[in-house]
Amino acid sequence: MKDIKTLFIIPARGGSKGIPRKNVRNFCGKPLITRSVEQALALSDAEDICVTTDDPEIAEAAAGAGVSIPFMRPAELAGDTTPSRNVLLHALDFYSAHNADYDRIVLLQPTSPLRNIEDIRNCIAAYDKGWAEGLNPDMAVCVTEAEANPYYNAFEPDENGMLHVSKGAGSYTRRQDAPKVWQYTGAVYVINADSLRKMQMSAFPRIIPVEMPRERGVDLDTEADWMLAEYLFKEAEKKKE
Repeated sequence: MKDIKTLFIIPARGGSKGIPRKNVRNFCGKPLITRSVEQALALSDAEDICVTTDDPEIAEAAAGAGVSIPFMRPAELAGDTTPSRNVLLHALDFYSAHNADYDRIVLLQPTSPLRNIEDIRNCIAAYDKGWAEGLNPDMAVCVTEAEANPYYNAFEPDENGMLHVSKGAGSYTRRQDAPKVWQYTGAVYVINADSLRKMQMSAFPRIIPVEMPRERGVDLDTEADWMLAEYLFKEAEKKKE
């Protein structure tokens, strides 16, 4: 397999609502954004790491962690409803205009602070294995088993408003007998750049799931998430002692 040029992208806008200013908020001793930057630096040269932000304070924190900020994200790409694909394409286009073209993106969202280096390596390895085996994946993504299973305990209403199990005949009486279903953690995405240019990520037909422990897949959307993540992080650190 030819050498693959990889761009690590860390998206961090300033206007977070659920947890205001979360990307620069202190998480167990350092700004949240710093953890993703440090992980990317452990796996890549700084020149191949892009922190895309619209916020000077976030940019300053990222620079303090060891990466340069080649551009500031325009306001029209920093709204609550801005699709991630648009942000990623904007970054790819910037580098392409400066004679740096990339084959794939490793997307590290700062809101997954319990992700570790091995999770990233595992996702990259699964993507590479998929290509080596001729599967031509559009993406590899970290997942955990879904909390609700549509064959067992996820329900939807019929035309009369009555609930029925979402998939199948509702014949499974034990969760472990139902087909496994997965949910994205948001922790790591390895994305084929050509696929991203051609279609929405939701339309990718070839996605490789890479399981990670549920406790490392906490995504920070609310203050409750933040409290849980800090607790789990501190407990994991105690185990290292």
